[in-house]
Amino acid sequence: MAKAAPEEQLRLLDLQALDSSLNLLLRQATAARGNPAFGSVASRVAEVDAELVRVETELGDLERELTRAEDEVQSVVDRLERDEKRLGSGTGTAKDLTALQHEVESLTKRRSDLEDVELDVMERVEAARSAQAEVRERTDGVRAELAGLEEARDTELADIEERRSQLQAQRDELAATFDAGLLGLYERILARRGVGAARLFHGKSEGSGMQLSPGDLRDISGAAPDDVVLCPDSGCILVRSADSGNQQP
Repeated sequence: MAKAAPEEQLRLLDLQALDSSLNLLLRQATAARGNPAFGSVASRVAEVDAELVRVETELGDLERELTRAEDEVQSVVDRLERDEKRLGSGTGTAKDLTALQHEVESLTKRRSDLEDVELDVMERVEAARSAQAEVRERTDGVRAELAGLEEARDTELADIEERRSQLQAQRDELAATFDAGLLGLYERILARRGVGAARLFHGKSEGSGMQLSPGDLRDISGAAPDDVVLCPDSGCILVRSADSGNQQP
């Protein structure tokens, strides 16, 4: 059985308190990094990004369609202007001028039809631009929400790290004052069990939260003050004091 002065065993509770605080900070950091709100907002970011790609693709297609419609109208206008100029000059045979007149009438109707198409495409382009602006606004809003979460997380993690650093320094300083054998035993139990040392208080192990059996308490009461005893349930070092209540008839 390992040996350590009762006073040194009692100081293990201070070391355990620091280790418990460090472990709590670790859990808090893990929770901050794994905040489920990140998944929800990130999913919404992906959704609005995909929607933005869709509306921008649609807008690009419509703008190209509008360019084609404008080019077609301009082509007909240019040809119509040439024909009207020739018709106005009166140059050519009567047959040629008659044919030219028919072509002008046909081109005029063609221009009207193309301008109707152009107007329809323009209206769809404007609607697509409005949709793009609306989706961009929502995208910016969701991204701002995500950035806010990230900023809050980073601030929390920085605060946790500052406290962890302070506690770790205190822990290292205190750990250096222990006998190497006792510290090694404590740290091995801590790594394996999650709790390295706990009080025996009124017959109850604070490591397991369980009341010890009369037989276990008799065994513990029979141990020397400098014996390092372990909790039969949790396996941690049981630190005895005047409040242990481990004396059994």
